Amino acid sequence: MTNKDTSPYNQASGASDAHWQPVRRIRKGSGGGGTSPQVEKALAEVRSKIYPRSVQGRFAQIRVWMVFFTQAVFYGLPWIQWNGRQAVLFDLAARKFYLFGMVLWPQDVIYLAVLLVLSAFALFLFTAMAGRLFCGYACPQTVYTELFMWIETRVEGDRLARIRLDEQPWNARKLRLKATKHALWVLLALWTGYTFIGYFAPVRELGAHLLAFTLGPWQWFWMLFYAFATWGNAGFMREAVCKYMCPYARFQSVMVDDDTFVVTYDHVRGEPRGGRSRKIDHKEAGMGDCVDCSLCVQVCPTGIDIRDGLQYMCIGCGACVDACDSVMDKMGYEPGLIRYTSGNAITERLSQPQVRRRLLRPRVLAYSALLGAIAIGFVFSLVNRTTLRVDVIRDRGALGREVAGGQIENVYRLQIINSSEAPVVLDLSAAGVAGLQLHTADEGATTVQLEGSSNKLVPVVLRAPAAELVPGLYDIHFRAVGQRADQQDTTVIEQSSFYVPR
Repeated sequence: MTNKDTSPYNQASGASDAHWQPVRRIRKGSGGGGTSPQVEKALAEVRSKIYPRSVQGRFAQIRVWMVFFTQAVFYGLPWIQWNGRQAVLFDLAARKFYLFGMVLWPQDVIYLAVLLVLSAFALFLFTAMAGRLFCGYACPQTVYTELFMWIETRVEGDRLARIRLDEQPWNARKLRLKATKHALWVLLALWTGYTFIGYFAPVRELGAHLLAFTLGPWQWFWMLFYAFATWGNAGFMREAVCKYMCPYARFQSVMVDDDTFVVTYDHVRGEPRGGRSRKIDHKEAGMGDCVDCSLCVQVCPTGIDIRDGLQYMCIGCGACVDACDSVMDKMGYEPGLIRYTSGNAITERLSQPQVRRRLLRPRVLAYSALLGAIAIGFVFSLVNRTTLRVDVIRDRGALGREVAGGQIENVYRLQIINSSEAPVVLDLSAAGVAGLQLHTADEGATTVQLEGSSNKLVPVVLRAPAAELVPGLYDIHFRAVGQRADQQDTTVIEQSSFYVPR
């Protein structure tokens, strides 16, 4: 008995009445204890190397531009200066994150949590609309695989040349080509690892430390580890990461439906497939538009046949679309046999405007509304966040005590954080109890000066006349009124309590 599965990832290319068909599950053979032919074939596919063919077209150009854009951001961002410092720096030692004109402290972890929520809803939204489009154009695994394959193609040649080179025995030419390729790969990987640690330590100082071999042990570790991971993932594992290791490939099937915009083979128009001469009328011969050239398989970076239906291994890169359109152009057929569209567009023969209108379905609108609301709140909170923070820490060793002069004394520590880059002078005071006086470590002084992007722990003492107080706990508040070097005034009020012992 077969369970019906209507997931778009189980689409069958030859389906007529039922467009979505259940996928065959590979099982171990029963009875003999051996391995079934299906399992042996699957294991052979895992071990076999994929040689993607180069392709030209509009989607290939988009991928090239995305590689340039993402790597210009990644490699260039650490070198940008802002107010005499690195614009983007995650200084773990100082526990400060610099993002251009903004400085975040560990107390701002709430922004990281909100950012993760934003990323989750963005993932839901984009997957519901366009499947694994991020994987095909902006995922680091895809981008670095494109870079490494570009180097490989320039050194060893295109698909057939690489296949012949790998099949031939080792000789001087093969050794030279392989050594050149791996040398270039290692250089790119090391530069990637160097840039990575440049986000956590001043990148302009790392070069001198690197040349003098004075990098710290953890800096050496992370640079070499990230370089090794880049070299291994992009140079060797490639499509295996997308097919077997990426969790996104596994759970995305629950977020797509028959109206999701994905790379789709038009089986209604393409079948029955087969080779033919350009001189014959294939319609009269009862043939579909697919000439069975297999170029869509040869250019696929994960080695799948999109004509077998949408599979979870498809990263939505559009390489098969470019390859198929080039063949359709040579044959004089209408392009779009393989195209970005939805499953319903194929079965119901919808036009592209109709498909786009169906994109705005309830789940997409719900994701968009939640994402927009959270994003607006996130930006508003960042823009209006206070750049001065005061945390009150009571001295729990002596909550309250009576001192000379008939005074009740409570001791506190004020953790003052100035997240602005401008220095600030603060005037401290406290209120809430009659006759309450504040003293800092410098007896009598009530002013504190903080440099930009710094914090200070200030011990303070509050005293009040014992004759005017009865034992108990009183609500009080600290007030910090500051003036910055940029003439901007700021005031922070922090609640606390004053204890009067019996």
